[in-house]
Amino acid sequence: MSITFRQEDSNSCESLRKITTTLALKNEEITNFICCQKQSLENLEVNSSRVQEDLETEFSSLHSVLDDIKDSMVTRIKQERASRTYELQSQLSACSKALESSEELLEVANQTLCSSEADDFTQAAKDIKDSVTMAPAFRLSLKAKATDSMSHMMVDFTQEREMLQAIKFLPVPATPEILVSECQVCDNTVTVQWALPEPDSKIDHYDLEHRRTNYEGPPRGREDYPWMVVEGICETEYTLTGLRFDTHYMTFRVKACNKAVAGEFSELVTLETHAFLFKLDAGSAHQNLKVEDLSVEWDSCGGKVVQDIRKDKNRTNQSPMHSPARTAMNSPKRVPSARVGRDRFTAESYTVLGDTFIDAGQQYWEVRFDKESKAFAVGLALRNLGRFDQLGKSNASWCIHLNNWLQQSLTAKHNNKARTLDCPIPDRIGVYCNYEEGALSFYNARTKTLMHTFRTKFTQPVIPAFSVWNGCFSVQTGLQVPSAVQSSQRKNSGTSSSNTSLT
Repeated sequence: MSITFRQEDSNSCESLRKITTTLALKNEEITNFICCQKQSLENLEVNSSRVQEDLETEFSSLHSVLDDIKDSMVTRIKQERASRTYELQSQLSACSKALESSEELLEVANQTLCSSEADDFTQAAKDIKDSVTMAPAFRLSLKAKATDSMSHMMVDFTQEREMLQAIKFLPVPATPEILVSECQVCDNTVTVQWALPEPDSKIDHYDLEHRRTNYEGPPRGREDYPWMVVEGICETEYTLTGLRFDTHYMTFRVKACNKAVAGEFSELVTLETHAFLFKLDAGSAHQNLKVEDLSVEWDSCGGKVVQDIRKDKNRTNQSPMHSPARTAMNSPKRVPSARVGRDRFTAESYTVLGDTFIDAGQQYWEVRFDKESKAFAVGLALRNLGRFDQLGKSNASWCIHLNNWLQQSLTAKHNNKARTLDCPIPDRIGVYCNYEEGALSFYNARTKTLMHTFRTKFTQPVIPAFSVWNGCFSVQTGLQVPSAVQSSQRKNSGTSSSNTSLT
């Protein structure tokens, strides 16, 4: 019986503890809400004071503009009045003097007519005639030089008054919509276009935000990458250039801004940014090759002991099994390398492999190399490439090879057969692989000029392969197949290969 009571007491205690915990959490929630509301009241007071001050400043500025316009127009009226007054007064003075002269002449003429002496009359009449002929009254223009009308200085503020009466608070800009069908992802650039529901002449600019992600859907609670901001966009589209696509997707949002306030962000749009991403597998590198992420330098002092220490240190981070880039792409696949458990490349095979196999699709990457290197090679290899094998000297690898030992030459190599390439040696080579069609092409990465194409049939996954002796190189991954390369491949897909002996 006592056991039953103890169990009931225990249950009641547990229930009370849960209720107490729930109540405490609710109290904490209410307390936080109260704090937020108090902070909102304080913010409201500050923000309302600020916008009121801004409003008064704007109206003061408007009054100042009106006062300046009024002063300017009053000055023009005064100048016009002074000019016309001068013209009219000058004309009036001239007429008054002419009239005074005419009246004196008229009086002399009347006195002459009353004279009885014939000889004096004749001479006087002649003199009066000459004086009348030269009188100022006959040289005056009796048309007014200026009018007394000032109607041309009148103003009509009907339109301006209507505009002033239409003054109101700036509306919050509408939310733009990103036009997914108009957005483009190509050549490692992304062009985003958007539109407003209705035209808005008050829009001053747009702010675009973007971030990389490996998730197609809505953003997660904790994203790996922060938002990047592009401000002050005046058009309804923007192109991001110089990108390296090291995630599956990029997420975008945009908002419209006028001079006072910004609107809400648009709905998130996620665009796919598929590209070939890999790293160099330091665990496969020859002991004389110093591998740093995507750069390699030949080191004549490199030793197996030093390299093994580096291998052990970086095994969890650099090997194909544990590469951080494993999660970046689903295909091509990062799988345990066939070289795990074997020694690295050795003897004269100064080779290093990528950490990602290619078993489908079209992939592209670029490599920049020192043209002063004694020897350099770039291409593809099969899983079963031997650790003593040099690139292009067995049927398990295809490559372009630069030789600087005796004289400089560029050759295409496969299965120990070589063909000299008659083309300038670039400082950067683009490598294109179409796994299904069995095409491996090499391009001048700057001009996108085709240098050579191997045509074969890949019977198993292949992997990027590089070799250098007395030199260095660096690899650029996360690249899409350039549109110029795609166009070149379409143009050459129907032509027969000129390197049949090398396939």
